[in-house]
Amino acid sequence: MRAAIVTGVSRGLGESLAAALLRHGFTVVGVGRASSARLTGDRYRFAKVDLASAERIAAELAPAFGTLAAENPASVCLINNAAQATPVGLLGTLADSDMASSLAVNLVAPVALANLFCRSFGPRGGSRRIINVSSGAAQKPLPGDAMYCMGKAGLEMLTATLAAEQHGDGFEAITVRPGIIDTGMQAFARAQSREALPCVDMFVEFHSQGRLVPPDTVAAKIVDRLVLGEVENGRTYAYQEL
Repeated sequence: MRAAIVTGVSRGLGESLAAALLRHGFTVVGVGRASSARLTGDRYRFAKVDLASAERIAAELAPAFGTLAAENPASVCLINNAAQATPVGLLGTLADSDMASSLAVNLVAPVALANLFCRSFGPRGGSRRIINVSSGAAQKPLPGDAMYCMGKAGLEMLTATLAAEQHGDGFEAITVRPGIIDTGMQAFARAQSREALPCVDMFVEFHSQGRLVPPDTVAAKIVDRLVLGEVENGRTYAYQEL
């Protein structure tokens, strides 16, 4: 049995990743506040949790992780995909509560999930892999999108830390920057004012130039190359490499 845990499965890339994994015969645990009607079947399970309440993640997801671990899968992969686009705005205009929520979903939750994953699926036979879904925003500041950029930069350090700490015994941690995907997050960015998001024209051009890639296309490449294929521990993969 091959298993995968995917966060943010209600729509977008997470939904597409879960669907692609199910097509490949994986047992999939979807994680988030809501699932998708597209994800069904005996091999699909949903574990409900609000990732903004990161302090509750371990307690609420431990049963689902424990059940999966008890089934002794030949391979297990955690894909930290869920992300929050808000708040948008220049530093100096943001509410503390909005900043805290952004970092909770985009950074603290993936760290908590990785921590639970390492505890639940300790050194054992078979493959263990964590894939952190990042963005070009991790290396390039986008005015008005500071919280998202900082969350993704921290996520990439999570990959590096996991690779340094957990190497060996079939464990690998990698990052993927999946490119420009045609999701609600892109639509949200295009709808912002230049005052709130000075780089909004970049997102508008992505759309007008037809550069957005369907999430199913991106998900298929990630599964084929990074879930099923061999990877280099600690490495960041760009969409162009998939």
